[in-house]
Formats: sequence, C-alpha cells, structure tokens
Amino acid sequence: MPVVDLRSDTVTKPTPEMRQAMFEAEVGDDGYGEDPTVNALEALAAEMMGKEAGLFVTSGSQGNATAMMVHVGKGDEVICEASAHIYGVETGAMAALSGAQPHPVPGVHGKLTPELIEPHVRSRKSNRPRTALIEVENTHNFAGGTYYTPAELAAIRQFADRHSLPIHMDGARIFNAAVAQNVNVRELAQYADSIQFCLSKGLAAPVGSLVVGTKDFIQQARRYRNMLGGSMRQAGVIAAAGIVALKTMVQRLCEDHLHARMLAEAANGTRLKVDMAAVQTNIVMVDVSPLGMTAVQMVEKLLQHGIKVNPISRDSFRLVTHKDLSRGDIEYAIGVLKKLG
Repeated sequence: MPVVDLRSDTVTKPTPEMRQAMFEAEVGDDGYGEDPTVNALEALAAEMMGKEAGLFVTSGSQGNATAMMVHVGKGDEVICEASAHIYGVETGAMAALSGAQPHPVPGVHGKLTPELIEPHVRSRKSNRPRTALIEVENTHNFAGGTYYTPAELAAIRQFADRHSLPIHMDGARIFNAAVAQNVNVRELAQYADSIQFCLSKGLAAPVGSLVVGTKDFIQQARRYRNMLGGSMRQAGVIAAAGIVALKTMVQRLCEDHLHARMLAEAANGTRLKVDMAAVQTNIVMVDVSPLGMTAVQMVEKLLQHGIKVNPISRDSFRLVTHKDLSRGDIEYAIGVLKKLG
C-alpha cells in the first residue's frame, strides 16, 4: 500500500541539487553580515520581488512576527482576513510580541476588498486602538489556496494610501499565486510595503523564509529577528538550498496546481463537497458533512488506505499537493476518494 502525504507542502524533501549546494556552500558569520551565501539569497529574494532588501528568517511565522514588530506597536490594530494564518495559527505572536491586536474581517474566498476594509478603519480617537496596518494573505491557506489578482491588490493599495496605511503581505505561497496567473511575482509584490514568503513549502527547500522591503525596513526587521533569537551564524548551509529553490522550483508549481484540480474534480464527483471556485492553486478543502461523519473520522479512514491529510474543521479536511507526489500518487488518492466518498 503506498503512502501518499497530502497534509501539506511543508513535507517536501530537498532536491539532489539543493543537497549538493548545501554541501558546497561558502559560509561565514551571518551575525556579522559575513555569510556570503545568506547575503546572496537575501539579494536574490529582494531582486525577484522588486524590493530594496531582504532578510533570511527561520520560518514564515518568524518572518510575519518580525514584520509586525516593525510596522505596529502596543495598542495598535491590524486589519486582516478572519481566517488569516497570521491571526489564527501563529500562536498569538502579534499580540505577544508587538502588543497589537488583530481586527479580523470576513472576506470572500479569504480575500479583502476596500469595501470590506473601510468600515473597520478606526478614526483617530484617544480611546480607540489605532488602525496601523492592513495585512493580506496571498495565497490564502484556509480559503483553499485562493489568490489575489494584481487588480485586486492595486485597489487595496489605493485605499491604503488614502488612509496612510502600510500593507504587509503574508506571501508564504506567493509564487503559487504568480504561476497560477502566469504573471511575474513582482506584479503581485509591488502593492505591499513588506512581504514574507516561504522557501520550505512548494519550493521544497528544507527550511527558511524571506522578508523583503525597503532597506530601512529590513534594517529594523533584522534587529527584531535577533531579538527573537534568529541570528543563525553559518546559515549559508541552508541558504544555499533556498537559492536553488528560487532558481529552479518556481515554474514547476503548475504541476501541483494541475494535481490539485484533478483531486478536487474527483472529490466533487462523489458525495464529498468542494467549492471548485476556490481551487486555484495547490490546496483543496473538502467538506465531509454529506457523508454524516466528521473530518477526523474521514481522516482516519483515509489513513487506513495510506493517505495522510489534515482535518481543518469539524466538517472539512485539506489536500495539499507538492513536488514529492507523482501522477501515480494522485491517481491512487483519487481512487480512494471515490471509494470512500
């Protein structure tokens, strides 16, 4: 019986080219800014995103946390979508580390619009928290991998400028968003003041994320990264894999998107329910309620057939495709879904 791991794209293993690059990496002390491989990765990330500078961090959550610490402070408020990763699955870091509070706003397929945001921007009164930042997630994890278009981001940028608000983008899977729309990632990145994106998901590097922004922003973010224990010394051994990821792993994401579409169509052809409009990249949310069972019960049944998935709510589980899944793995999973659904 095969084991097909559809829990997350974080389970990906580094490629042989990444392993070789890690073995051969030139290193130095990143605490002194002397690791040439880390410096090269940060410069490459900034250039690809069209920003002035970059910062290598251990994870997407650490990247978002350092960005929040630069953008906001005690008593401030961050407008974000109601199911945003930064709000629900980063252990309350925004409040604990920045002293700010999230202001969650329900979106449509995980996306905010100026019309949705506007009623929640606080006027500057002494007894109210200060609206200090708009946060968007692209792609949106718990909405099923949905993406913002350049036009949608431009509208939010125009709104933010009218209210003198910066924008932070949790772009953990921003390359999925770019590939799915066949646009250069810069077309999405240009509308955010700061961006966090992951190397260790669909791009398959073993560890790490980047934060990009202006030189001044990154200088401040570096200080906060160090405060969080993120000065990684001879980190070139892992940064090397990130360089390979950015140079070789982006365009192949379209294969993951195709596999996700195959899984979604198969599941939707059973009693299981899938919102096909939300299947835009490599994540599929599956509703099990028509079967009269919980997501946990379905997860257990799938595991008995060698398929690993994560429950997301009482009634739904998630399928996430990635580079370590072959077409045969997808076809096997489809067969099991049809059998159980």
